[in-house]
Amino acid sequence: MKLSELAHARRTHKAFGAEPVDRETLLELLAMAAHAPTHHLAQPWRFRVLGPDTLARLKESAGEKEAEKLDRAPTLVLASAKLTGDLVQDEEDVCATAAAIQLVLLAATERGIATYWRTPSVLRTRPGRAALGIPDGERVLGLLHFGPPEREPSPREREPVESYVQFLP
Repeated sequence: MKLSELAHARRTHKAFGAEPVDRETLLELLAMAAHAPTHHLAQPWRFRVLGPDTLARLKESAGEKEAEKLDRAPTLVLASAKLTGDLVQDEEDVCATAAAIQLVLLAATERGIATYWRTPSVLRTRPGRAALGIPDGERVLGLLHFGPPEREPSPREREPVESYVQFLP
């Protein structure tokens, strides 16, 4: 499948089947991050695959309403960027991590694995960060949900390219 086809096929899924993504496949997907552009090859991205004990701690920190959303997918991966404290480098590293996440999502799409990238508010709290062992020097970019698609979401209307591209003289 061409990259353009993968980009068109990628969807945000909110309904997943029960079967978790196996460790080997997950490692292959996350290895795609290494191909993202990164300033000085810093590779600042960090991924934490949530096991049942960690997920239980996060759900406890999140509260009942948010905890329900954490049960949507059978496999959850926290994506974060390791920061240096240098404002310019940190900005580039956050952007590089977002690019790495997109590559991982496209690789999952290529394999027919449903995905959802979201940042629950609990990840912005001290108890939520503690539940996942996130040190102060990392910026959370989101929680990646993986699993078999329960149903395929319809494509959503996108803005035409002319609405966000400008050719300068």
